[in-house]
Amino acid sequence: MNQAAPVEASKEMPKEATASVIAQHAATLKALPFSDTRDFDDAARGLLGTIENAKIVSSQGRTVWSLEPYGFLSAEEAPPTVDPSLWRQSRLNMHHGLFEVVPGVYQVRGLDIANMTLIEGERGVIVVDTLTSIEGARAAMELYFQHRGERPVSAVIFTHTHTDHWGGARGVLDDAALAGGTPIIAPNLFMEHAVSENIIAGPAMLRRAQYQFGPFLAKGVRGQVDCGLGKTMAAGAVALVRPTDLIIATGDRRTIDGVEFEFQMAPNSEAPAEMHFFIARYKLLNLAENCTHNFHNLLPFRGADVRDALAWSKYLGEALQMWGGKADAMCGQHHWPVWGQERIDTMIRQQRDLYKFAHDQTIRLMNYGLTASEIAETIRLPASLEGAWHGRGYYGHIRHNVKAIYQKYLGWYDANPVNLDPLPPVESGKKYVEYMGGADATLARARADFAKGEFRFVAQAVSHLVFAEPDNQAARAMLADTFEQLGYASESSTWRNAYLFGAQELRQGMPKTPAPSTMPRETLAALRSEQLWDVLGVRLNGPKAEGKRIVLNWNFTDTGETFILNLENSALTYVAGAQAAGADAGFTLPRSVLDEVIAKLTTFQEAVSAGKIEVSGDPMRLGELMALMDEFPRMFEIVEPKRTAVS
Repeated sequence: MNQAAPVEASKEMPKEATASVIAQHAATLKALPFSDTRDFDDAARGLLGTIENAKIVSSQGRTVWSLEPYGFLSAEEAPPTVDPSLWRQSRLNMHHGLFEVVPGVYQVRGLDIANMTLIEGERGVIVVDTLTSIEGARAAMELYFQHRGERPVSAVIFTHTHTDHWGGARGVLDDAALAGGTPIIAPNLFMEHAVSENIIAGPAMLRRAQYQFGPFLAKGVRGQVDCGLGKTMAAGAVALVRPTDLIIATGDRRTIDGVEFEFQMAPNSEAPAEMHFFIARYKLLNLAENCTHNFHNLLPFRGADVRDALAWSKYLGEALQMWGGKADAMCGQHHWPVWGQERIDTMIRQQRDLYKFAHDQTIRLMNYGLTASEIAETIRLPASLEGAWHGRGYYGHIRHNVKAIYQKYLGWYDANPVNLDPLPPVESGKKYVEYMGGADATLARARADFAKGEFRFVAQAVSHLVFAEPDNQAARAMLADTFEQLGYASESSTWRNAYLFGAQELRQGMPKTPAPSTMPRETLAALRSEQLWDVLGVRLNGPKAEGKRIVLNWNFTDTGETFILNLENSALTYVAGAQAAGADAGFTLPRSVLDEVIAKLTTFQEAVSAGKIEVSGDPMRLGELMALMDEFPRMFEIVEPKRTAVS
């Protein structure tokens, strides 16, 4: 593993768009229906009030959300460095505040990447999705109360498992509301997937998400302009709250605060646990995140389980069968609503067919033997979908969604043995550069192709040189310039962010960020004990644990649970509902105390001294186990070799 010293930051600044990129933008302006401005009318409809610049500040004075840096989007005409279609979407996502959808139903939009939907019942308000941050959720509730009057939160609904839809729950529900049993309703298997997607693989996903969302990019015409679904990631405090009621099956109904909801299950669509609902009283349809104003991701750049495009399409078809012609308004948990039965049904049909077309045509070409990259070069949307603004690839994109479908069916291997066990990037990079005649010859050819606008291959070729010679400043500069032009040319916000952030890191190195924070006690408390052990298991350093065997008994007095935690064969496993007769040590304590220790609100020794933990056997064996645990870094290299060896 390369362990060279970090490269010094370059003083190079973002460049202008090249002629080939500008020509591509001109073609886009001619090809798409920019005269259709209905989305701008819909995005502004029903505004009741807002917060200036949508600015939200934490109690410590830190800005966790603000649209002020996006003031440059007031210009109607796209600059040469931004795709005009993406510019249009970026301007639409600037609308912010409290909006009336229909009398009795309201949305807070633009205070986060996601929306909060507020449905008035007989005595209070039902909150659908609680945004990403606690601070953002509080600000959203205060804005609602300011314009609709103070009323209690009668229930919270989580439509699905992604953090931007549940992270702010503690800004909606205080201790009294939780203790008082305020219903928290979510789709079946919510906790299992929320933990799997956001916690177990969380460190890697958070780093990769920096490329997807571009939070460390400067906001501007040569930087981050949007995320497709909304502006960017919120930066506040996050905590997971466990649901109290699960929706199990399509057709399930709940009467919540006097309002009847009819639910539709949509697992393995945009999220592994997701659901839709219809409210007859308000003639309101909410399709969560499965029918938004862009083609969604089937596999986000941050990583996730591959989403099922065929199932996604079928859920939208089922929604049409259940509620077609019944809704006067349709709102989702991103973007702006749509009004009118005909427009609603048309949008659902087009979205249904968008995912079905992508699925079926990918499989068709796959069955002819085309690989994922070949399918991406071949497939073209039909004109009827190509011209629908809500089908554009601002977040997902047909070119990477087809690769996700391929992966779902056939996996990472394209059946060509050359790709079965290729050299890793550093070793292959050195050989490629050698075969191309060395660094100078590689760069000479790259500069010639760059001038012709052949950015995709230039990026491939020069990336090999950067991995072979990470300190080669000319190579880094060439690759950064190439990424930049690819970003300027991208209609997809996620592609743009990835390219531009890659360019920035090549020029400046990785951002300096604080050490990872501990998991909040509220989130820990929401985890089942089995999930807690699973999280611990992925931190075990296998090579360090070689040859060790440790057996620990756990007895949680507040939950009545018992466990055997077993280290053997460099794997950490557990058995629930049992105790080992020959355990090395045993610990009797409330599970809540263990949460406090993990959250670093106290130490294990302090809890023992305070009489909160009873110990039997050799407690040093626990210390020995914990010494085998890795602390994951917040940052790691992506566009250049890893500079720290990992074992």
